[in-house]
Amino acid sequence: MRLEGKVAVVTGGAKGLGMEMALRFANEGALVIAPDMTELSYEHENVLGYKLNVANSEDCKTFYEFVLDKYGKIDILVNNAGITRDAMTRKMSDEQWDMVIAVNLTGVFNLVRHIGPHMEASGGGSIINISSVVGEYGNIGQANYSATKAGVIGLSKTWAKEFARKGVPVRCNAIAPGYIMTDMMKTIPEDLLTSFANLTMLKRLGQPSEIADAALFLASDESSYITGHTLSVNGGMRL
Repeated sequence: MRLEGKVAVVTGGAKGLGMEMALRFANEGALVIAPDMTELSYEHENVLGYKLNVANSEDCKTFYEFVLDKYGKIDILVNNAGITRDAMTRKMSDEQWDMVIAVNLTGVFNLVRHIGPHMEASGGGSIINISSVVGEYGNIGQANYSATKAGVIGLSKTWAKEFARKGVPVRCNAIAPGYIMTDMMKTIPEDLLTSFANLTMLKRLGQPSEIADAALFLASDESSYITGHTLSVNGGMRL
């Protein structure tokens, strides 16, 4: 029960990696709020769903106030909500660019602008931003997505400095997953999955539970001396 007594927010928590992290936190004793654009695809007595578009600044403020009214504090924030709108740069529309920036980058800022100062005032906390291997190395056809995932690494380093500047133990780190076998990946042809696996040192794709393990480590006191760090969970992938 490594998160006993903690209150955690996991955005994009209705399914996929967000669901895996929300359930892992709940099973470790946390009370979890899992905001998403859709209803939760599962039930757990310690996980509460909430309809939220993180790209909407006012809605994020309302959500923050809701959590404080209900639980009185926020100890852990995982910024996991994200979308893709892939296209080659010469064909990428303004809408494709703007939508991905709004959700994946501005959406992270919209929550941390409230929750970061709250953690600072209340004596500590852990912020975890979900980046990507393509945020570290780039990827063809994903200029918008790569930019946002590189951006959250920069935000993580900035917030690690900003919210701890008065000596308060607010930690902020990023996780950069490689190719993980979520439901979306299961729709990809087997030969492509094999080629992705062969890009890694371990010659396999990752499992959602392995990202949840990394998030649990960074959320818990076991990582109490780690901040401003990007944890690459990609099997030794190289692009």
